[in-house]
Amino acid sequence: MAGDARPLGAAHGVTLRDVFRARSRLPHGIGHSPIVRADWLDEAAGTAVWFKDETVSPTSAFKIRGATNAIAALDADARSKGVITVSTGNHGRAVAYAAAAAGVRAIVCLSELVPEYRREAIRRLGGDVRVVGRNQDEAEEEAQRLADNESLTLVPPFDDPLIVAGQATIGLELAEALPDIATVLVGLSGGGLAGGIALALKSINPDVRIIGLSTDNGGAAMYESIHAGRPVPVPEPPSLADSLGGGIGLENRCTFGLCRDLIDDVILLSEAEIAEGMRAVYRNQRMIAEGSAAVGPAALVAGRTAALPGPVACIISGNVVDMDVFTAIINGANGLP
Repeated sequence: MAGDARPLGAAHGVTLRDVFRARSRLPHGIGHSPIVRADWLDEAAGTAVWFKDETVSPTSAFKIRGATNAIAALDADARSKGVITVSTGNHGRAVAYAAAAAGVRAIVCLSELVPEYRREAIRRLGGDVRVVGRNQDEAEEEAQRLADNESLTLVPPFDDPLIVAGQATIGLELAEALPDIATVLVGLSGGGLAGGIALALKSINPDVRIIGLSTDNGGAAMYESIHAGRPVPVPEPPSLADSLGGGIGLENRCTFGLCRDLIDDVILLSEAEIAEGMRAVYRNQRMIAEGSAAVGPAALVAGRTAALPGPVACIISGNVVDMDVFTAIINGANGLP
């Protein structure tokens, strides 16, 4: 809003102060992920490239930050009753882990589209998995119903100030480790990660460019919503970047506004480009990246970015991938959702 003197993000319920509070709640071992050089991408980017490696987290993905912040903020009554969430996989793992660490019951609602390996990973961490609905929106409706009926606290996967603030701690770490950071390439789905990182970095340096990346298969909900000027439903076709699927919620109250206001550009990638990004990260960095985590390198390898101000950071957001599919990709297969 022109002339708005409030801190960046205040209109959407989260500010840099909330990000610092979130960081104070994260215990040792969650956060402070490595930032490593990826000089094999320097030529493609035209500048120095770094990876922010979230695969080292206890649940192998960035989602543990937001989930831990949200559960740490619960009062005693809410803790005693438990939490519920809806997820495409990684957030469910994070909530199950954070809830178990806090001694809190956790129910995780997943749609039928979520692969079995992701369901089993949540069960192993102690989450009570409920497979409901044909898509993310239907699973979300069931989670809300159970929350209302059983007095559970809903821990949203992205559209919540506590979740956004937790994910935004990645932005703080980038700013501290790379004070001259100029561009960030980050997967764009519900907007908790991209919006949070944009909030943190642009609160410190408004000139940092944030480029969101998603799939070109018709399921890029945030991209379509920004272009429509409001949250809109989209189909959820299978994808190698399955964590980027799912709607943003037609009543979205936080992340849509953050992404609309703070993300500078969005690039949509094909399944073949995502597969090549996964291969390139493995072969050149010796790192396993799930499809949604490989989109930054994928965009650079495919030549989809114009000349970027640097240094550039790619968010390697997780490595929770079916290893049979990953092996096939590494061996040259494309389009294996």
